[in-house]
Amino acid sequence: MAHPHETDTDTEAGDASTATDTEGRLAFVERYPADARMVRWCFLIAFGALGIGGLFGLIQALHRTGVFRGFVSSADYYTILTGHGVLLALVFTTFFIVGLFTWATVKGFERSIYRDRLTPLWFGMLVVGTLLAAAAILGGLFESIPMSADVLFTFYAPMQAHPAFYIGAALLIVGSWIGGANYFLAYREWRSDNPDERIPLQSFMVLTTMLMWYVATIGVAVEVVVFLIPWSLGLIAEVDPLFTRTLFWYFGHPVVYFWLLPAYLLWYTVLPKLSGGRLFSDGLARIVFVLFLVLSTPTGFHHQYLDPGIPEGFKFVAMTNTMFLLLPSLLTAFTVVASMEHGARQRGGTGYLGWLRALPWANPAFSGMALAGIMFAAAGFSGMVNAGMNLNYLVHNTLWVPGHFHLTVGTAFALTVMAGSFWLVPQITGKRLRWRAVASVQPYVWFLGMLLMSNAMHRAGLLSVPRRTAEPEYPNTPGVEFVGGVGGVGEMRLQIAVGGTLLFVALLLFLGVMARTWLGQKGGQLAVNGRIPPAMSDPEDSPRALDNLRLWTAIAVLLVILAYVLPLVGMAADGLFSPGSGPIPMWLFP
Repeated sequence: MAHPHETDTDTEAGDASTATDTEGRLAFVERYPADARMVRWCFLIAFGALGIGGLFGLIQALHRTGVFRGFVSSADYYTILTGHGVLLALVFTTFFIVGLFTWATVKGFERSIYRDRLTPLWFGMLVVGTLLAAAAILGGLFESIPMSADVLFTFYAPMQAHPAFYIGAALLIVGSWIGGANYFLAYREWRSDNPDERIPLQSFMVLTTMLMWYVATIGVAVEVVVFLIPWSLGLIAEVDPLFTRTLFWYFGHPVVYFWLLPAYLLWYTVLPKLSGGRLFSDGLARIVFVLFLVLSTPTGFHHQYLDPGIPEGFKFVAMTNTMFLLLPSLLTAFTVVASMEHGARQRGGTGYLGWLRALPWANPAFSGMALAGIMFAAAGFSGMVNAGMNLNYLVHNTLWVPGHFHLTVGTAFALTVMAGSFWLVPQITGKRLRWRAVASVQPYVWFLGMLLMSNAMHRAGLLSVPRRTAEPEYPNTPGVEFVGGVGGVGEMRLQIAVGGTLLFVALLLFLGVMARTWLGQKGGQLAVNGRIPPAMSDPEDSPRALDNLRLWTAIAVLLVILAYVLPLVGMAADGLFSPGSGPIPMWLFP
């Protein structure tokens, strides 16, 4: 029998349909052991990358603010910065997402998707790619190791990394592609058995996200394989920085939605259940994911507003597309909050706002996801500033940008992942969540730390304090002294240091709970009902056209062609590999 303090709240009022559902209570690990094993390995590597990347983040926060500079020199700061970005924004995210998507696809189609050859292949490519990239990055800290990759997360020319870094990045991308093939093969098999059924919602979310990912990663794949790997190996003398930068940002903004859409999956399916109710609208959820598939990729030029080699008209198109992306985010806010309110009222909540008190704020899985959603709302406001052409000039390349970034991937995704893990890990391990009191505190510590750090970063950015620098001090500029007194940037510096420290403490709390749970003994009642209740609106209440994945992918590709082909041809007109190296071969564009 479960310990009374470890009883989950997801079977309370509003979820009566699951109270007698024996199959829903059967642990995922018992029904699909091979898939559960794969999910466990993905989560383990993701949590390892999260721990190392989080340590690097603490070192950055203390070093940059001048609170403690004894970990690394200012020269090695950029190695730590690169490791922080790559381990958290690529390795942690990718491994957790493929694990989560494996779980969601299996749950949606109710069948195992493990394949004896394909599954070990994509997992092996992800692991080897991670090891190569990590070795290249960490090699920069040791003079005896002849490799380095101090190119930051935005790895485009003219900064050059060791070939191992680029080969590792390519393996990560291709490995994720092959991992996605597992989901589509499962979909084909399910469709042959269910020709007239609507795609189950969780599986629909996985498939649309992966289609967006396939479209979005074409740019970075071409950048790395065609240009950066040959360049780093000395096979070509130079590359065009603007061309490779554009290929990177073709991928660099939609990758944000590759992080966020898995969080949306948990908000749409698990969060309403934890609230004690059900999803408000199945159809609205499908519309949101279709909009992200269509609109995510033709937005990258808003990262290049200051690049003179790109026509202003295409920058304006990117700005417009980015602003359109506010629509699915606003639809998400409405649908998820409505679902939470439904659950709260099922639990006895009353009043216009009084229902908020009825929500299970002591449940770490619920509170973490809910707090992540609140932070994401703040990220939307700062994101509108980034997307606007005129306002972007004010904050471009300042601390405002990492302040926004930490609200999105650093909280909307990361805090949702940690909260979701409190609910998911018992299902994939067959073990009860341990140290529940510690888990209950963890989301609030993270939320407070991010509140302090991100607030200070945004305000410092408005005062033009730069990003990506180990020594961002302006001693002779009135109003922006990085060592200023209370009310100046000095107070902001303190907030960044304290906030970063709190974030690391929260990370240690999370990893401690995960380790204690993972190492615990099996047996007893899990106290986690893994069944996702159906939405209040039936899938048939929405148009069947939403499930036409070919149609929406074709529209997404068409928008990418309209947004990118002409600018890229113009950049390559005087040389594909570097300006002045010769005209582009016109047979490439018949």
